[in-house]
Amino acid sequence: MPIVAQSTETTDWVSRYADEVIEESERRAPGKPVVVASGLSPSGPIHLGNLREVMTPHLVADEIRRRGYTVRHLLSWDDYDRYRKVPAGVPGIDESWAEHIGKPLTSVPAPAGSEYPNWAEHFKAAMIKSLAELGVEYDGISQTEQYTSGAYREQVLFAMKHRGDIDAILDQYRTKKSPVKKQGQKPVDEAELEAAEGSGAAAEDDGSSAAGYYPYKPYCGQCEKDLTTVTAYDDDTTELTYTCSSCGFSQTVRLSEFNHGKLVWKVDWPMRWAYEGVIFEPSGVDHSSPGSSFQVGGQIVGIFGGKQPIGPMYAFVGISGMAKMSSSKGGVPTPADALQIMEPQLLRWLYARRRPNQSFKIAFDQEIQRLYDEWDKLAGKVADGAVLPADAAAYARAVGTAAGELPQTPRPMPYRTLASVADITAGHQDQALRILSELDPENPLTSLDEVRPRLDKAETWINTQVPAEERTVVRDEPDVELLKSLDDQGRESLRLLLEGLEENWSLDGLTHLVYGVPKVQAGFAADATAKELPPEIKVAQRTFFALLYHLLVGRDTGPRLPTLLLAVGQDRVRKLLGA
Repeated sequence: MPIVAQSTETTDWVSRYADEVIEESERRAPGKPVVVASGLSPSGPIHLGNLREVMTPHLVADEIRRRGYTVRHLLSWDDYDRYRKVPAGVPGIDESWAEHIGKPLTSVPAPAGSEYPNWAEHFKAAMIKSLAELGVEYDGISQTEQYTSGAYREQVLFAMKHRGDIDAILDQYRTKKSPVKKQGQKPVDEAELEAAEGSGAAAEDDGSSAAGYYPYKPYCGQCEKDLTTVTAYDDDTTELTYTCSSCGFSQTVRLSEFNHGKLVWKVDWPMRWAYEGVIFEPSGVDHSSPGSSFQVGGQIVGIFGGKQPIGPMYAFVGISGMAKMSSSKGGVPTPADALQIMEPQLLRWLYARRRPNQSFKIAFDQEIQRLYDEWDKLAGKVADGAVLPADAAAYARAVGTAAGELPQTPRPMPYRTLASVADITAGHQDQALRILSELDPENPLTSLDEVRPRLDKAETWINTQVPAEERTVVRDEPDVELLKSLDDQGRESLRLLLEGLEENWSLDGLTHLVYGVPKVQAGFAADATAKELPPEIKVAQRTFFALLYHLLVGRDTGPRLPTLLLAVGQDRVRKLLGA
């Protein structure tokens, strides 16, 4: 039997889809490049939910490339979609942008102050940069260019000629109700549907009107809006007459020469499947309903002589500590936002390790520290060869592509440590280098470049995501009143700590010291294990830690104490602890 992709366990969804896609491609188009596809509408900030639309086929395409096949990952920029509404919270715009509703996104002015020529290019730019940083290889296709150049002319004329067949398919679904929700099923809200659909195209009309069914919608020759109705069409001459309800303009054109309109979404998408020979394309959560774009498209694509792509329905991507994302609202986190605080490898891993139908969250809060701990632990297991095949596959897909490994931090110190140092030093590079060089005296850091870009990501996270009241501010002077109020046990704990500072001045040494002081006070050895200690030792440790935090930063908690002590420095620690 042929052995295909058995290097990983069955949980490696990427290999499984790659197997299916290769087999399907060889059946449909033997000897030709494998075609996978994504589509993004630059109708506003392109957020981390939309990124799944790209990462899912990217990971599959990359696996196919690793096996030696030629692959094309088509990324359609749906920049010829209509401008639907003014998104809230986007800098540089106001309600005056409402006058452009109905125009193609490439005909809408960019937000004030933008360096880009129009709305679509403005919002495409950040995504293009992020995809490059993530190592995503793709062929970008502007739908504005495709339609206005006449590239789809034959397909448009064909759709108009066969409009009766298309209308008959659509009519099967027009009166269908949504399926009955299963008991216990989580409701899908409007924001989630919009995030999955991207442009909101599912809500657009399908070409029906009182004048008949026409799958083509012109943009008005006078006001540029798509608030038009086709009133007549002649198949022989291709003469099309339309009127605009926005400005009252009416025009008759020859569709064989006219390039200022597009097929309605439910016809446009399957037309492109056939035109481009797409084998694999995922779809959003809304495509599970009757009459959805993907389901209807699966029938309409046959009219164009093509087949529906295979591909999963992908689930929602959330943000830890934040509300659900919707591209219609400003301020939703984008891939560029995530890449400000995390390395590309971590972001790739979050998408690679979960099957497309599994939802997950991307952390912008304290959870990012735990995620980085998990990531570093996985890296260690991979290096030791002590990792499950599926986890090893997800790691390999995260750190690089078929083209090679992504640039990485030469010396990846723990993210939480770097964040603590960035917090305490408040941007002072010399201080940061001093602290980090003392973490491991036997192998001291000699330059901050060794811990970049991870250090820069952690510093950005501290400066942009951690509230001011949670930032660490070291005391200038000792808390004299607190020091005076200490009982004998409290004073003894500080004495033991201060006596051991110099000898244990390293990250490991100070960790051993601060955990050991309560043990020694209770009559146990400093290196006694948890199994050898009574439960009350943990209580004593927490009490001791709280005392140190109060004396050093005036709070109950703070960065990990060993890192904090290194950051404050021996002389200042002695001063603040009353030595």
